[in-house]
Amino acid sequence: LTFPLLSVTILVSFGSSMLYGYNLAVVNSPAEHIKTFYNATWFQRYGHGLAPAPLTLLYSLTVSIFALGGLVGSLLVGVLVKHYGRNGTLSRSALLVLLAGGFMGLSRELESPEMVIIGRSITGLHSGRCICLSVVPLYLGEIAPKNLRGFLGLMPSIFICLGVFSAQVLGLPELLGKDRFWPLFLSLVVIPASLQLLLLHCFPESPRYLLIERNDVSGATKALRRFLGTLDVQDVIEEMKEEQRSLSSVEMASVWQLLWDRSVRWQTLSVVVVNAGMQLSGIDAIWFYTNTIFENAGIPVSQIPYTTVGTGVIEVVAGLIGCFTIEKLGRRPLIITGFCAMGICSAGITASLLLQAALPWMSYISVTCVVGIIAGFCMGPAGVPFLMTAELFTQSHRPAAYIVGGSLNWLCNFAVGFIFPFLQMSAGAFCYLLFCGVCLLVALYVYLIIPETKNKTFMEISHIFA
Repeated sequence: LTFPLLSVTILVSFGSSMLYGYNLAVVNSPAEHIKTFYNATWFQRYGHGLAPAPLTLLYSLTVSIFALGGLVGSLLVGVLVKHYGRNGTLSRSALLVLLAGGFMGLSRELESPEMVIIGRSITGLHSGRCICLSVVPLYLGEIAPKNLRGFLGLMPSIFICLGVFSAQVLGLPELLGKDRFWPLFLSLVVIPASLQLLLLHCFPESPRYLLIERNDVSGATKALRRFLGTLDVQDVIEEMKEEQRSLSSVEMASVWQLLWDRSVRWQTLSVVVVNAGMQLSGIDAIWFYTNTIFENAGIPVSQIPYTTVGTGVIEVVAGLIGCFTIEKLGRRPLIITGFCAMGICSAGITASLLLQAALPWMSYISVTCVVGIIAGFCMGPAGVPFLMTAELFTQSHRPAAYIVGGSLNWLCNFAVGFIFPFLQMSAGAFCYLLFCGVCLLVALYVYLIIPETKNKTFMEISHIFA
């Protein structure tokens, strides 16, 4: 593992993936302050406040608009990486975060709830374009040697967990959890984006992109030597040329061509299942509405912020365990174990909420199950689906596969974020059984269909499916 390879992995993970995690959790602790701001602004404009249902709807839109922005961004990935490359797309996308931070930071001064919603949608657009759902795993998967592809591929998931943890810590009442600080709290995203914008140009483009798509053998060789720290890169160049020759008569596939290509139908279906299942597992409901879930579980309001921070520590530890064991255990064990743990814990939340009236100590079981869902997710399902998307396809189909996987990811993210408060009101404790069923079905699919891809080249993986 060379210094340039590790440095660029940390930089793109910090400047993109960490922002994704931060934006998932940042709306959790200031929820009541933002609702109060919406209500006060509505009263100033129209002479009356918002009823509970419209206020819940407006706040749900604020939470879930992040996913709609991400959906739009994921649809642009194919065009952007083709014209600007992986590194270039990441650099340009950082500018969006600076714009979004300005909108959210000035929203209260200008008495505009619309600016909060617009800022959230722009951060989603950035996340859809470049975080772990698309360009980051694409870039890291292409620059990493095959024996480190799993380790580097899961690094973004650790930074997602760190982003969530950062939002939980900064949201404590002693820090930025006060009413007057929430605009600053939302706009802190500009710091990691600025660092990425300043430093990313110091690193080369993906060698695989340069050789296979740009036919720049000299540039690819130079980039490989920089990333691998050795002058002898001829074997890797020959492997890329072999893939280039096999794709010489094949154009870059569009999304429509990918969906109708029978030669990759099982790979495509696998990407659909793991990406949709990742969001429908209920993890976004846990991250977006942690405080509400803990309140329903009977945790005293004064203790909820600190309980939430405790779950953040577990996230980071679980992410590190997944990252440092993936090259030893493989992809399949991590993702199957993660989804099974999430399914069992979702059923546990339902049971604990139903029994807590008779057995008050059940509230602690509920918290334990929430921690179990987060730990199970961070250990495997948080990062392995994006790594699999890179590994299951050759260069010609990979951008289209990321568009399909990313679009489904964001659609399901939006659906869960927007519907969960209403689902919780109508179904109560039983709403978690839906997530339980999804997790167990995805685990079963991975067990039956998806092969292990550890230490295999992209061409070898393609031949396994064929």
